[in-house]
Amino acid sequence: MWQGRPVVLEAVGVSRFDEEVYRAVLTEPRSAVRDLAESAGAGAARTRQALKRLTALGLVRRVERSLWEAVSPQSALSALVHRRRSETETAFARLETEFAHLHRLHRAGQLRSDPGALVEVLTGREETMRRVDELSRSVTTHLWTLDKPPYLEAVGEPHHGEMETATTREWLERGVDIRGVYCLESIEPPGRLETILNLAALGEQSRLLPHLPFKARIVDRRIAVVPLAGGIQDSIMLVHPSGLLDGLMELFEAYWERAEPMFSDGLGAVEGPSEEELVLVRLLHAGYKDQAIARQLGVSVRTATRRVAALLKRLNADTRFQAGVKARERGWV
Repeated sequence: MWQGRPVVLEAVGVSRFDEEVYRAVLTEPRSAVRDLAESAGAGAARTRQALKRLTALGLVRRVERSLWEAVSPQSALSALVHRRRSETETAFARLETEFAHLHRLHRAGQLRSDPGALVEVLTGREETMRRVDELSRSVTTHLWTLDKPPYLEAVGEPHHGEMETATTREWLERGVDIRGVYCLESIEPPGRLETILNLAALGEQSRLLPHLPFKARIVDRRIAVVPLAGGIQDSIMLVHPSGLLDGLMELFEAYWERAEPMFSDGLGAVEGPSEEELVLVRLLHAGYKDQAIARQLGVSVRTATRRVAALLKRLNADTRFQAGVKARERGWV
């Protein structure tokens, strides 16, 4: 038997001894059992058992009653690596499922002994920000948000918008289902609407409602973050798997169904709106007056009024309400 040779095939299910026999088969076009046994430094019976295992793995084949040859290593080992990779992925998937089951058992046991364990209440800005950041880093499948002030950070600042955009892009590249329901208060901070529209353009599913009664974030359908009275910087509640979490997810779905999409499929049509017209339609639909529209667009009230008038003219509408109806008829909203 060769001494000191590195063993490389254990990772794909070939034992140390079987690899020695396999290497011996590779050195000769056709090998007899007695010669292979001598090369491996073992008895004929043990060598035959190794050949049977190697045959089952597709690495060797019998060509005559007592002669053996190797299957092309390039194809045989590639197939073996692919098979082992598939088995490993399946095993990890089963482990993840089992871990989730064990976690549910653990949570159920906690809830039976201490029903209060289904929620955590965190207080203090430092602790709150630390836990929210941890949850953001742990997102893998879902991120559903009911968005309204107050915020932990200055959401209207350019640097925050850039950070939010970069994080959202990373989540989307990982296949995370990102959905956000915003309200009028969400888009009041200068620059906030532009950021939200940028997130929607990236692929976030974004919708708008006139009002939301509270804010919440649901991570991977396994935990919800809900601010308590006094603002998110003061205290938050973390809701773990339970009937309460199920209720919050159903509530999110209800608000999602009621909300209006930020973007419409009609944007690509010839008669579709420009980006500015789309923003105007959304703001008018949400009930914004000219002064608020001017603040969002960063223009004077007179300019905002002129642009609204131009939009009504294009839509052949006499009132803002008619403009909203005709925009919907055109598929703009």
